[in-house]
Amino acid sequence: MNRKVLFINKAHPVLEQELTKLGFECELDEQSTNDQIESKIHNYFGIVIRSRIGVDRSLLDKAVNLSFVAREGVGTEHIDLEYAAQKGITVITSPEGSRDAVGEHALGMLLSLMANLAKSDRQIRNGQWLREENRAYEIKGKTVGILGYGNMGRAFAQRLKGFEADVIAYDKYLDNYGDEHAEAVSLEKLFERSDILSLHIPYMPPNHHFVDGAFIQNFKKDIFIVNTARGLVLETAALVDNMKSGKVLGAALDVLEYEEMSFEFLDLDSLPEPFQYLRNSDRVVLTPHIGGWSFESKKGHAEVLAEKIKARFTE
Repeated sequence: MNRKVLFINKAHPVLEQELTKLGFECELDEQSTNDQIESKIHNYFGIVIRSRIGVDRSLLDKAVNLSFVAREGVGTEHIDLEYAAQKGITVITSPEGSRDAVGEHALGMLLSLMANLAKSDRQIRNGQWLREENRAYEIKGKTVGILGYGNMGRAFAQRLKGFEADVIAYDKYLDNYGDEHAEAVSLEKLFERSDILSLHIPYMPPNHHFVDGAFIQNFKKDIFIVNTARGLVLETAALVDNMKSGKVLGAALDVLEYEEMSFEFLDLDSLPEPFQYLRNSDRVVLTPHIGGWSFESKKGHAEVLAEKIKARFTE
């Protein structure tokens, strides 16, 4: 009998095509709840997910025949990684699939913030033609500090190469990670030198509100902040406090700490005061968690997962 793979979210067709070529039998279920998935998970050799359901201990205990969880994307905060490892279940992610999209999006948000692109566009649509009020900051000559130098941080650094900026990076998980695009520095040097801080660290419990008020106050200069990582690595209330004081000159946020697990729904009017401040500030650029959301990355995630599954589970 073919090994069965359950798709919890619809992936790019290339993933099903490639898995079928490898002898897997693929099924799609975009409707079932967690409980319904649990009731049938014992039938599957692998599952492909984004973030619609949580892969917790309860599900993993029932997944007696499961060999892999393929995450179409990057974040694994909704997967119990430690328990999956104990059960011998391989968790596969595909950051390579969206790193270029995230790098471009982070750069686009930074340009929009520093050159007042979104702000001035709104003003013109409202009948205002304001030039001096929209004088820009240039990236050239600034020091861009990258917090987290994995796939996304490296892609962002690569795209900064033509801007004649000084690019530095700090990553507490890596050694010898400096390259032609960024100089590896200590956290202390990141605080000392940065004019711009771009966040590219994963979310996990030790990184909850990693960038809080005390962290921001450690910067020697007033800074711009870009977050295309995860909302919960940045404390929103602390960000707002530091914007009000002038320590943070502006923020570009693709992610928010208030997002639900699926990242698909957010009732903006119900969010607390710190978000309402951001929402109404001309010094903030907001996008709805779409940093890695390109047509190319959709296919890229599928291709990366297919290759990793092939390498791990076929001869």
